[in-house]
Amino acid sequence: MSDRRWYRFAAVPLVLGHALSCLLLASAPHGHAQTRAWPEKPLRLVLPYGPGGGSDVVARPLGHFLSQRLGQQVLVDNRGGANGNIAMELVARAPADGYTLALALPAQLAINQSLYAKIPYDPVRDFAPITLLGSAPYFLAVSRATPATTVEEFVRLVREKPGALTYGSTGNGSGLHLSMELLKTMAKIDIVHAPYKSAGAAITDLLGEQLQAMFISYGAGVAHFKAGRLRVLAATTAQRSHALPDVPTLAEAGIKGYESSVWYALLAPRGTPGEIVRRLNAECVALLKAELGTQFATDGITPIGSTPEALAAYIRSESVKWAQVVKRSGARLD
Repeated sequence: MSDRRWYRFAAVPLVLGHALSCLLLASAPHGHAQTRAWPEKPLRLVLPYGPGGGSDVVARPLGHFLSQRLGQQVLVDNRGGANGNIAMELVARAPADGYTLALALPAQLAINQSLYAKIPYDPVRDFAPITLLGSAPYFLAVSRATPATTVEEFVRLVREKPGALTYGSTGNGSGLHLSMELLKTMAKIDIVHAPYKSAGAAITDLLGEQLQAMFISYGAGVAHFKAGRLRVLAATTAQRSHALPDVPTLAEAGIKGYESSVWYALLAPRGTPGEIVRRLNAECVALLKAELGTQFATDGITPIGSTPEALAAYIRSESVKWAQVVKRSGARLD
């Protein structure tokens, strides 16, 4: 081949290479800028319960304060049904672009996989943990007609009348149900379960003395506790609640090692870019030390703000714990 022909053919890849280099140089910063510019549109915070539930107390202020820090709206999307399975499947299948998040509770991340024969998501593999936002206790409460003023007296009463007393809950596999099942196992007592469709309905029957006891969240029970309509015996967390500091924990009251709580975790779909996860974690931790933490305290919730790695480990440990409780309780849903 002559020098002229060689030059003509060799020039083609040289020109194409130069053009490709320019294209790569132009596109690389742009791609990086896209991640750096996140968020460029509103975010959706999927909540696995209908409007008006206790988890709204976390979702609404979180969305409000996070919107201010991100400069984009964070819209709460209530997707109730199937104990949260519908919402979690929706988030698991959403694009991993940082615009769809889940606010999940123990039911969705640590209980449903043992309660149902099959669920449409994997709590560990299908999500990118962001942070454990906070936790709150349940409170063991009894009706005014129930002759027990302490946990010790309550346990003694139930042992004297095995199978004769009844407790309420918000349904099979709920936190209220399994918290009592854990107490039944640890205290070796026999009390009958009465599942209700809502906490309000169960509390109404507890006030009316058709039930003898139940576990109640702070928000649902505080007015009744303070008015003396219900007698609160203990908190379920390892430490006393700052909202009701005079109420002992079950562990303090003699049920050594007892611990149960409702906790709130923020997650994104698996594959969400690490820089977005880190940004969300940092913003949430900052909020929990400021406005959001103040709001949580008012609502009886202890702010936490964990790392993504700590949340992942916590989900795994809680899953093992509640799998054993579900198995002993015999609870099953399809």
